[in-house]
Amino acid sequence: MSDVTPPAVGGPAGPPTTPTVVIYGRNGCHLCEDALVVIQNTQRRISFALEQVDIESDEALFKRYLERIPVVTINGREFFELFVDESKLVAALRGQRGHQRHSK
Repeated sequence: MSDVTPPAVGGPAGPPTTPTVVIYGRNGCHLCEDALVVIQNTQRRISFALEQVDIESDEALFKRYLERIPVVTINGREFFELFVDESKLVAALRGQRGHQRHSK
């Protein structure tokens, strides 16, 4: 769980508009694998950066998330734990894109 898809680079018009989705999990977690499939399927339809963080790589993350994984954040805000609902993920990503465009 250490793959990283780089975010879009901001240009002269302002900051990046591509949301960043982070999935916190660990190897061998079947719920994490299921959530990742949903996230990757969504990424085929909507552009966003994807980071996978192995909670076993950091003791603080391990303590914070162990009983809740997978935990999924969008732009640093927690949106899901244990399961990812694809329709809610799509709505959240569309909301983040609109929010970023208007927050200049």
